[in-house]
Amino acid sequence: MIGSSMEQRSVFLPKPLPSRQKSCYNLKGKNRKERLWSMKKVIDYLKRDVVLTVSMVLAAVSCLIIPPNIQYLEYIDFHTLIMLFCLMIIIEGLREQEVFQYIGSRLLSKVSTRRGLVFTLVFLCFISSMLITNDVSLITFVPFGILILEMTGQISKVCYTVTLMTIAGNLGSMFTPIGNPQNLYLYSLSGLSMGGFLRLMFPYTAAAAILLAVFVAAGCGKGELKVNMEAPARMDRRMISFYSILFLLCILTVAGIIPHLVLLAVVACCIGIRNRQLFARADYGLLLTFIFFFVFVGNIKHLDSLQTWIMGVLGGNEKAVSVLSSQVISNVPAAMLLSGYTDQVKELIVGTNLGGLGTLIASMASLISYKQICNRYPDLKKKYLGIFTVCNLIFLLVLWLI
Repeated sequence: MIGSSMEQRSVFLPKPLPSRQKSCYNLKGKNRKERLWSMKKVIDYLKRDVVLTVSMVLAAVSCLIIPPNIQYLEYIDFHTLIMLFCLMIIIEGLREQEVFQYIGSRLLSKVSTRRGLVFTLVFLCFISSMLITNDVSLITFVPFGILILEMTGQISKVCYTVTLMTIAGNLGSMFTPIGNPQNLYLYSLSGLSMGGFLRLMFPYTAAAAILLAVFVAAGCGKGELKVNMEAPARMDRRMISFYSILFLLCILTVAGIIPHLVLLAVVACCIGIRNRQLFARADYGLLLTFIFFFVFVGNIKHLDSLQTWIMGVLGGNEKAVSVLSSQVISNVPAAMLLSGYTDQVKELIVGTNLGGLGTLIASMASLISYKQICNRYPDLKKKYLGIFTVCNLIFLLVLWLI
């Protein structure tokens, strides 16, 4: 009886799957896991880049006003996107060669006082940001500066020094059209020549330099110290010359001498031949942010009532509205949103650059420094925010009065 019941049960047991069918199920499970992992990575990235996420949501909502069509291409300033992309990969190439660390170490080797140390770190950010953007300047020199302060026993000055370095990076970048993303965008709208742009921003830049020097002198002692640093050994002079020539082409394009499409073709071909890995290091999130804001601004301009209201608020108050809106949504989005409702682009240039002072998110570049402090000295976060806010408000007030 037992044997017969076992035989009957065996009839109902599922037959083993053929090996090919098993592999099919395994492949489907693997693909599902890969898709879930990819979705998780995208979600985590969007959480980290809040500005990109907000711009994407705004663009999607605005598509309900004007359904997607071929006219969307007219919204996008391709000249700005081309310049941003080319500058990103060229500067990444120079960073790979440790050019900026080399310059910093050579300058610091001549420093003999605490005040001289802080002055050098601050003005490294101030001057370099005019050419390599505020983001890259702070990414490069803030960790470098913290390391130097640790080596020389100046940890007590880390919050004050990093605050001044951050302010210097944001204010130095306002001097040139390529110093920050909003300058690059507004410069293309303004019709200004390179010289005209520099003349517009020179008084603010000069005042910022004087103010930074005063803060360094007032906040740092004269005690002696010596910084001994070895210069980076990875530098390849031929590659540095290669990237420097491409950078010069970018400057000539900003000056209107070389067409943007020619620049893109030359840079893409040259980088593709010599160091194609750089393409993976471009900040595509920033490029997408610009595209989403272009779509959003282009679509909402079709709302006549909203356009009338914004133009009424902006009329004669471009500088003030730019500064205030930058405190809440950051200066790059502020520049893009407000530019569609006024022809006073010069006022927007000044307002969005001064608007980078103030809150921690007024310039997204400021978050780079804050994250460095949080990672290295989490117990100093509150102290840093206090010093950062007070110093930023003083700088904003003084520069506003110019």
